[in-house]
Amino acid sequence: MTQAPDTAARRLVETLVMNGIDRVFCVPGESYLAVLDALADVRDRIQVIACRHEAGAANMAEAYGKLTGKPGVCMVTRGPGATHAAIGVHTAHQDSTPMILFVGQIALTDRGRGAFQEVDYREVFGGLAKWATEIETPARTVEVVERAFATALQGRMGPVVIALPEDILHEHGGPAPVRPVVPARAALDPAFVADLSERLSRAERPLLVLGGSGWTEEAAAAIGDWSEKLGLPVSLSFRRKDILSNARSTYAGDLGLGCNPELMRRARDADLIIAIGARLGENPTQGYTLFDRDHTARVLVHIHPGPEELGRVWPTLSAATADNSLAALALAAIEPGRTWHDQAKAAHAHYQAFSTPVPVTGAVNMSECMAHLGEALPPTAIVTNGAGNFAAWLHRFYRHRACRTQLAPTSGAMGYGYPAALAAKSIHPDREVICVAGDGDYLMTGQEIATAVQYGINAVVIVVDNGTYGTIRMHQEGHYPGAERVIATDLKNPDFVAYAQAFGAFGVRCDRTEDFPAALDAARSAGRPALLHLITSAEDIAPNRTIMGLRKA
Repeated sequence: MTQAPDTAARRLVETLVMNGIDRVFCVPGESYLAVLDALADVRDRIQVIACRHEAGAANMAEAYGKLTGKPGVCMVTRGPGATHAAIGVHTAHQDSTPMILFVGQIALTDRGRGAFQEVDYREVFGGLAKWATEIETPARTVEVVERAFATALQGRMGPVVIALPEDILHEHGGPAPVRPVVPARAALDPAFVADLSERLSRAERPLLVLGGSGWTEEAAAAIGDWSEKLGLPVSLSFRRKDILSNARSTYAGDLGLGCNPELMRRARDADLIIAIGARLGENPTQGYTLFDRDHTARVLVHIHPGPEELGRVWPTLSAATADNSLAALALAAIEPGRTWHDQAKAAHAHYQAFSTPVPVTGAVNMSECMAHLGEALPPTAIVTNGAGNFAAWLHRFYRHRACRTQLAPTSGAMGYGYPAALAAKSIHPDREVICVAGDGDYLMTGQEIATAVQYGINAVVIVVDNGTYGTIRMHQEGHYPGAERVIATDLKNPDFVAYAQAFGAFGVRCDRTEDFPAALDAARSAGRPALLHLITSAEDIAPNRTIMGLRKA
């Protein structure tokens, strides 16, 4: 059946094209076949990547949004398809990533009957998304989708969920889109900038903290240059290590899990903290223990695009709502009349010492492997990861050198890294993309290696295999020490090389640190999707931590 040229389904796709969306990640479903058919007519403008699980598709869309600054678009079917995709929506919400999830829905005429796979998406996603809605009037299709773009991109960025009743998709879709959505951006009040300049001129121990989403390369470079001009120590928030090159002379490290004690001391001692974009949530503030409310009320200048985040946890000395990049460009023009180069030098030296490889007990030293990864890859390489103790080695010992080279979930979502790598490689086929994944982490979305092979997305995944859910095992050993108390954390893993080869990908195994460079070279030069199976010891549960040490403690 050929669709009329003005159906709601076609208006939806026209709006995607108008707004520069060049790929859609999906698992197909009969509930939105009309939209898929409309996408068939724009193959030259929008690539449709069919995934093997809705979680993979949603994670890819989230990574697309994080990497490009445009909303990542995911399409799934109703019921199970939508609930599988919820993990990507949650990550987009926690990570402030623009994303739009389109969900096929039962016909409007059947609503409320408990029809097959019926779900109230406003209710289910109301707390996860910035906006969850359903197109109930086909003539308003463009209006709803354009509002979704504006909502996803304005203020604190985030996800939008739109349900698509299958009967209305075939009806007249109303007016066509006229122009792309241009999101509104708030800038800093000049009076605020002047006040901050005066406060900075009196600060003895200032610290700049950058985080959040939506950074442009221009703004990141400007704030980095400014910090170096003044000798202003700068820290990056949890899993935002790519906002600035870690080689900057003022870089003090990241406020993440397993944070450098010297950086925590510097943050506590600061008499002025300028935070741009960072929400200063649980992980950056070490479980809300890094600061106390009396301290932040005296020293914290908080700038964030979402006004709801200001004063949410920490009282401030002053606060402003502004786009991260516009705020950074405004601050980069401040001339406080003094510098802090000795402090920056000490802060960067502490970072370099903390990110220098450490000894381990096993045959594979992850700190040396991650340091080599940083030396071997070009500065523009994109590195992704999911969640688990394996990521602590990556974040501590890999040094990012360019903006938008890290894709990592601040939500702590396992299974994120590999789909994110596929999204990144599909966007930038000319750049190297490496995923570092734990064994438990990888198998949550590892079936997407079939997607990689199908579409020729030649990303490399390093599967760090220690045979355990490492983070949980670490906490288990800390709270309930002893081999007899270990439960539910041991893993029986497959031969990951054979697993990769079964899909038509390249696989190589590595059992020793000294063999890692050759194995990495083989995976990088394979000319097809590749997997490096890296065998590590569970005893080396985290940098400078062992299971035996936890038990003794």
